[in-house]
Amino acid sequence: MDKKLVIIGAGWLGEALAQAALAQGWQVEATHREQGLQAHDRQFALQDDGTLVHNVSLTDAYWVCAMSPGARRQPSNYQQSLKQALALSQELKGKGFVLCSSTGIYDQQNGQYDEHSALTLETARQQGLSEAEQVALAYGAKVLRLGGLVGPQREPGRFVAGKTLSSHAEDVVNMVHRDDVIAGILTLIQHYPQAQPIYNLVHPSHPSKQDYYRGHCQRLGSEMPQFSAEKAVARVINGNAIQALGFTYSRDI
Repeated sequence: MDKKLVIIGAGWLGEALAQAALAQGWQVEATHREQGLQAHDRQFALQDDGTLVHNVSLTDAYWVCAMSPGARRQPSNYQQSLKQALALSQELKGKGFVLCSSTGIYDQQNGQYDEHSALTLETARQQGLSEAEQVALAYGAKVLRLGGLVGPQREPGRFVAGKTLSSHAEDVVNMVHRDDVIAGILTLIQHYPQAQPIYNLVHPSHPSKQDYYRGHCQRLGSEMPQFSAEKAVARVINGNAIQALGFTYSRDI
């Protein structure tokens, strides 16, 4: 296969993906809102009037949208940026498109959830995630629903130290290491034609939040968080399906 990759959103995940792909001999273009300094940096910016400013030029490439649909970007702006990326990928004869979504799309109730679970979409965030997924799927894209991301600069024992969390101590975690996400993305691309439309990427280990954060806080010597919820929720996201493509989870959470 031609090893060409365009990454929309070269942030914490996207830039690490770019570096991993470059190390494996891929030709890469990775975008920022402003033109960066590295050879693989490109601009991709949606203006207030809806026009797109970009210098992406790689043809016959696979595309990955690693933009975060979080609070820093308005949902409407995220949706428009995604639509522009999908359209541009077609214009440049893209071979496939992978959208990085979130397991936050699943219900927050007790249960085991996989790619075939029904979605009630009770919150605005869940509705926004679903709308983005539907836009991507309509273009023939694949969707990766990522668990809570950990890795360099995202150490759980530092992130939660001394905080009061809105969850219960016995809630379970649904996490995944950034390195496994990168490996999962590249595995999906390598098996793109036969891959399912949607996969979860969540480590198969689901300890309680109390046990999980205790271990991380002890290693750092940081203060344990407190938990404010009165009722525990056993919400487990199953990330096994992608292993049928030959992918294995290799990094602890």
